[in-house]
Amino acid sequence: MNTLSSRRLALGVLLVAVGAGAYYAWSGSPFNEKPVVKGGGKPPTPVLVAKVTTRTVPVTIRAIGTIQALNTVSVRSRVDGQIMETAFAEGQTVAKGDPLFHIDPRPFQARLREAEANLARDRAALEKAQGDFQRYQSLSGKGFSSQQKFEEARAAVNGLSATIRAGQAAVDIAKLNLEFATVRAPINGRTGSVLIQAGNLVKADDSHPLVVINEIDPILAVFSVPEIHLAEIKRRLAEGTLAVVATVPDSKGPPIRGRVVFINNAVDTQTGTILLKAEFRNADGFLTPGQFVRVVIEMDAIENARVVPERAVQTGQKGSYVFVVNPADMTVQPRAVAPGPSVDDFIMVGDSLNPGDVVVTDGQMRLFKGAKVSFKNGGGNGKKSGDGAKGGAGSGKAGG
Repeated sequence: MNTLSSRRLALGVLLVAVGAGAYYAWSGSPFNEKPVVKGGGKPPTPVLVAKVTTRTVPVTIRAIGTIQALNTVSVRSRVDGQIMETAFAEGQTVAKGDPLFHIDPRPFQARLREAEANLARDRAALEKAQGDFQRYQSLSGKGFSSQQKFEEARAAVNGLSATIRAGQAAVDIAKLNLEFATVRAPINGRTGSVLIQAGNLVKADDSHPLVVINEIDPILAVFSVPEIHLAEIKRRLAEGTLAVVATVPDSKGPPIRGRVVFINNAVDTQTGTILLKAEFRNADGFLTPGQFVRVVIEMDAIENARVVPERAVQTGQKGSYVFVVNPADMTVQPRAVAPGPSVDDFIMVGDSLNPGDVVVTDGQMRLFKGAKVSFKNGGGNGKKSGDGAKGGAGSGKAGG
């Protein structure tokens, strides 16, 4: 076989091999299959659902507040002396007038006795001067005594009368200082730490207090709200009491109810907020000054509001929406909603949803328009779906 024939034979074998490979690729390749329609061949996405329900939704203003004592007093001594005894326990609740500290009373007792003795001496001198004045008055009227003696006697009486008044004031001051030797509570409240122990010397009106007392029943919560609510808050206060509910974070206790008692006289221009104070009863001492609380002002209430669990509402580029399940074909459609006030993990969604509509509360990340869904086991029993005792989505079928 010559060279030309060999080349033709090799070329023929190559063409046959290429043709066979092309036929195999056309007949057996997966790329020759028809494309799968999105969602058509996939199993339904398991989700949790809940029904749209209606309920009364309170219109509230929420804020973070700080607990503040109704009154705070730094107790100081009003006299100089040595503290002999502390008459209370740290943290004790005291009433106005209860003794707190006893200062050594002996110097004040001695000064009181001295002032009383001086007063008695001056009174005796006044009695003698009054007798002389009466005699000189009688003698002067009869011409047996000079006018000068009469005037001197009258001046002596007037002078000693003034001395008596000064002596009485000295006695009163001595009694007052003796009374101040017992330091008493100026208000009802709870004591803090004892800042100066027994045995120490104290001075009147020293800059260092002996103890600090906080009046905590009732007690205040201080918080700020946006100024856009100011007009409505004033209107509600003018109509009556404006209720406030306070809760302590991570506390299992019930919310504490109170009322707004103060609106500041100026808006903070830097933050655009207005300072408010609410008053709460605190007989059990549950609230403590400096503590942070969540404050809710109950402004109004919306009757028959349409609500869904809060986790059903999603946020997209065009706003908030929920996935609504079509019970006919078990597909979902996104529907825009306008979220409103919330209560008990439910949120108001406006009129875009109807009571009884079934919305997805879990599993939204894998959903898209027209996607098929199935309910997870127990998904419609209300507990897992967040639907509560009302309006459960059923036990696995759309619409319950």
